Parts: sequence; structure tokens; C-alpha cells
Amino acid sequence: MSSFNDPAAVARYLEGPVAKVPGLAALHRMSELLLAELVPDDGRVLVLGAGGGLELKAFAVARPGWRLVGVDPSAAMLGLAEDTLGALAARIELIEGHIDDAPEIPFDGATCLLTLHFLSPEARLHTLRELRRRLRPGAPLVVAHHSFDASEAGKTRWLRRYAAFASPSGRLEPGADATIAAMRERLPVLSPEAEVRLLEQAGFEGIELFYAGFTFRGWVGYRA
Repeated sequence: MSSFNDPAAVARYLEGPVAKVPGLAALHRMSELLLAELVPDDGRVLVLGAGGGLELKAFAVARPGWRLVGVDPSAAMLGLAEDTLGALAARIELIEGHIDDAPEIPFDGATCLLTLHFLSPEARLHTLRELRRRLRPGAPLVVAHHSFDASEAGKTRWLRRYAAFASPSGRLEPGADATIAAMRERLPVLSPEAEVRLLEQAGFEGIELFYAGFTFRGWVGYRA
């Protein structure tokens, strides 16, 4: 069972990103500001990988006029998003599925945060192309996820650093090696250079790095 469908894991999910993603609240704030440069006050924004609802809540609070659509393949994670959003959920459309299930309408902007690192390069390229297809010309896409030196030595070095950061003690905990091995197996991590090439291949231009926190990188690009 995927952890995103395991009720116990879902119940604990919100603890994870806050503790393990450097500057998560700031990442959401920066993403909102980058979108707002071009998304009008009443614009439509697609949030892919919306389970948990943290970025949806940040966007809804900061931009009350935005029409938000959140897509996630896990019904349990969407339920958690509803709980996180509370009364704000009435303003947001939540859809269970992947990018192919997202509405085929012209969005003014889109985000995909902490999601693409789960996908193979082929699936990632497909997702990026489908995101582009759902954006107005010139509309922004904001992405952020694990991306670091993908050599064998680089993976070991950076995943050990990530494990230490995620530990309350700042040291590798017992069992850290097993966690690192599982992440190596589960995450098809790409280097930052490869990430930019994929975004360009998918049809985005003006790509800029705006966020870097240990193993995480974030970019903004615009539909060509």
C-alpha cells in the first residue's frame, strides 16, 4: 500500500513536510508571489499534487479571488486537504486523479510542489507537457521537489544530509541507512541541469531557479 493511501501515514502526513522541507511556508509564499506576477485577481490556478492542502490553503488565504483546482491521485490525501482547508474548501475544486484528469481549460497559472520527484523521467515529461497544454500562453508554472547531484556518490552524500536535516537531533538516527536506501529506490532523482532540460523539452521558457534548500530545488517557467 502506498503511504499516500495508508490511513495512519496520511494522518501523520502534515508533520512530514513541515519538518523535512526547508522553509516550507516560505516556499508556498514564494510560489504564490511568482504566480501573482501574472495571474489576475480572479485568475484560475491548477495545483497538481494537492493532497494535504497546505499550498492550497496558503494560496486561498493570500489571494481570495483566485479560483483554485487541486488534483491528487489519493482520495485519502484529498480528504486531508479538505480537513486542512476547513471553510476554505467551499471555494476550491478537488479532483481525484493525475494530470490527465485535470480540466482541459486554460489556467492562468499552475504549481506542482513536492510531487515530480516520484515520477520517472518519461512520466515527468508527460506531466509537464500536459501542464503546459492546460496553461494560457505565457502563464507561469512553479515546480519544486528533490533535485541534486544524481551520481551514485552524489545521491549518497545528499540523502545523508537530508536524513540528518529531517532528524530532530540533526544526526543520522538508527535505521537511517535503510531510509536512505529506500529513498534511492523510490525516488528517480534528476540533477538540476536535467530538470531544466525537461522543462525546456516540455515547452517552457524563461526558466529560473527561485528556491534551493538542501536536496530541494524550485523553478518557475512560462508556457512558450
